[in-house]
Amino acid sequence: MAIKIEHGVFQIETADTMYQMKVDAFGVLNHLWYGAKTGCVMDYLLDYPDVGFSGNIYEAENQRTYSLDTLPLEYASGGVGDFRVPAISVTHENGSCALDLRYQEYHIVKGKCRIPGLPAVYAADDKAETLEIVLKDTATDVIVILKYGVLEQENVITRSVVVCNQGKTPVILNRVHSLCMDIPYGDWEWIHFHGRHTKERQVERAALIHGIQESSSGRGMSSHQQNPTVLLCERNTTENYGFCMGAALLYSGGFQTQIERDQLDQTRIVMGIHPDTFAWQLEEGDSFYAPEVMLSCSDKGFAELSHRFHHVIRNNVCRGKYKLSPRPVLINNWEATYFDFNSTKIEEIARQASALGIDMMVLDDGWFGKRDSDCSGLGDWVVNEKKLQGGLGRLIGRINDLGMKFGIWMEPEMVSEDSELYRSHPEWAIRIPGRAPMRGRYQLALDMSNPEVIRYLHRVISKILRENNIEYVKWDINRSICDWYTPTLPERRQLELPHRYILGLYELLERLTGEFPDILFEGCCGGGGRFDAGMLYYCPQTWCSDDTDAHERTVIQYGTSFFYPISTVGSHVSAVPNHQTGRMTSIQARGAVAMAGSFGYELDLNTLSEEEKQEVKEQVKTYKRYQDLIYNGLYYRVCDPMAGKLSVWEFVAKDQSEVLVQGVVYRAEPNELRKRVRLTGLAEEAEYQVEGEETVYTGAALMAGGILLPEIKGDDVAIQICLKRTDR
Repeated sequence: MAIKIEHGVFQIETADTMYQMKVDAFGVLNHLWYGAKTGCVMDYLLDYPDVGFSGNIYEAENQRTYSLDTLPLEYASGGVGDFRVPAISVTHENGSCALDLRYQEYHIVKGKCRIPGLPAVYAADDKAETLEIVLKDTATDVIVILKYGVLEQENVITRSVVVCNQGKTPVILNRVHSLCMDIPYGDWEWIHFHGRHTKERQVERAALIHGIQESSSGRGMSSHQQNPTVLLCERNTTENYGFCMGAALLYSGGFQTQIERDQLDQTRIVMGIHPDTFAWQLEEGDSFYAPEVMLSCSDKGFAELSHRFHHVIRNNVCRGKYKLSPRPVLINNWEATYFDFNSTKIEEIARQASALGIDMMVLDDGWFGKRDSDCSGLGDWVVNEKKLQGGLGRLIGRINDLGMKFGIWMEPEMVSEDSELYRSHPEWAIRIPGRAPMRGRYQLALDMSNPEVIRYLHRVISKILRENNIEYVKWDINRSICDWYTPTLPERRQLELPHRYILGLYELLERLTGEFPDILFEGCCGGGGRFDAGMLYYCPQTWCSDDTDAHERTVIQYGTSFFYPISTVGSHVSAVPNHQTGRMTSIQARGAVAMAGSFGYELDLNTLSEEEKQEVKEQVKTYKRYQDLIYNGLYYRVCDPMAGKLSVWEFVAKDQSEVLVQGVVYRAEPNELRKRVRLTGLAEEAEYQVEGEETVYTGAALMAGGILLPEIKGDDVAIQICLKRTDR
């Protein structure tokens, strides 16, 4: 059994980790431990002084060492003497904000719990258990249910929360975070993933300061600027050494992660929906379901922790035909044509692509409505036959005749003011009455909380997908959202809209992915602005970034890899000079970087030399040869690209029989030794041979002494080395 309860102690065990909580004499649920198995109840660590001005609950009488302001709490609430960041805060009808949660009961449920209307980790009933702990406010009928899903063999625990109003009067939820965890001891650093458009998920590691540090998004999406993931680690933790823990939120809207180092050097982490763009009125008998957090830890460094998240996201978050299967190599016309195309141009790109072995042609923005620039047409999901003479079906038929699949770009959540949809339904756009709206990319956002909007989008999108042989949809969104207001809600409840927007988005995606299970949906948000585990539940891959520069992508994909599996990373070879940076890089380097993901091209093949076309043909063959290893092998970050000289990564077959080393050396230098990198994850006693060479190395030699990289001439030089185990 993964879940054990004895003498008020709740113990959750996975294959390698242990999580402990305890109900104390006053019914308060204390957090005891998360880490390696100890074989011991860890409550002996709860030894607290009388801290001045840290108050004591009424029942504790004169026990001044007992304070909610210092104890490690499992789910902290506001207004009752704990002055650290709360996980939950409410406003009662009388205006008070206190919530004093005490233990009531528990339940153990076979299998992994689902969450109504929200993505969640799933597993077969014999592969998971769920622990439910019920807490109740001491003065009202507010109930909080803490849910812990346990995937024992995967070393992952999920956290989610349900808030129930069993009273007679409404309660306003101001904050409902999904994760709260107090860590009494340790000298911690935190790692978060910041950035901007075309520079997403940059890794930043820093020591915790006293007070609150935060990564968050109030942009209506998980955002380019921050990612809904976080790592805590000991100061000496490296890729393959030391203790670390990670949390990933399955949510695509505004989020908040706060970490507080308190007056006693304790650490509290909370994670969930961003409270600045959230409030929820809970009527009598209603329940609110918060999104889920995945939690894991490792005492063997970041690589092992990443492997755990990669495995669970691929196997227990992603769904559908493509969650584990090979993906088609595609070509997208966006950087080749932008809005300036017709059927003839698209067919010619497809013809060249087919000859080079590429599997799929993807038609990007501009195929619908009056869409010759980004200032009009969004919302009018009907084919522009001035561009596509004979319609979409005719174009798809011709591309299919070339032996290629066909995919298409859509931006369903947005609307242009210059569109038939907006002229017919201006009330469907998010804007505040009496105020001019904020535009982004000269477009407005549709009110995804409105059932009429969802019905419209479902009708027009399903019609296109049903009537045409479309096998891939790139689902984009190209602006942040503000001006939150909807005529479908009373004025006092307008802050419910940001969360209702996400629920509407998920509802639409659930319907479409269910009706069209053979279509590969790829998430996109101006590139990587909504790269989160919530979207991966519906779309098993995400366009990693609008920056297709190979040099920049090594850094973006490095940060992405800490939580997200390689199969979820959309990555393409684009033209040079690169359209974002102007940098010139070899097609070999561009190919090596793009292969560390779901591979494709984004350029006009007709502009390539015959030598480059032959290289494309070889790259496609190489990727298809190694795709199983790239998707299903263990991924290792061999070196940090932010150090500035090179970026190298490694895929190791789970049986350690094959190794693929890829990377880019940024710059050649004169009079230097050949660069070497230490590999990892190999069998020490095994013998490995580089493909095409005679030299044999032991796994121990490759991991301790390393492997010499080829001699480097020039800038941004591609590295690709395949080794096979020969001693079997």
